[in-house]
Amino acid sequence: MQTKIMVADDSQMVRQQVRSALAGAGFSVIEAHDGADALSKLDQSGVALLVLDVNMPNMNGLELLEALHKKDEYAKLAVVMLTTEGQPKLMQQAKALGAKGWIIKPFKPEQLVAVAQKLTATTAA
Repeated sequence: MQTKIMVADDSQMVRQQVRSALAGAGFSVIEAHDGADALSKLDQSGVALLVLDVNMPNMNGLELLEALHKKDEYAKLAVVMLTTEGQPKLMQQAKALGAKGWIIKPFKPEQLVAVAQKLTATTAA
């Protein structure tokens, strides 16, 4: 069974890049166009890893992370931020809310795949 990863980003091009990288490594990818869309799809998805952009309309990545942080059923969900933002304050905020990684766009596909493999291996165990 393929490990499922959800990518939430308002850029269709970024979602396609993430899907291409992760699907090529054997992951199943679910796409969401913003945090609210991701939250609505998360319940039935069985996702092992969430790849989140910070800047999105409706509900940004940090707002989604905060919402997930309050729900016990998502306590073990691995989250990686994939964003153009590099501000230490935002990185600290995301880490405090449970994010396990921070990747700056533009990203190297092999870097994202390596992080996904590492984080899904620990969550699957």
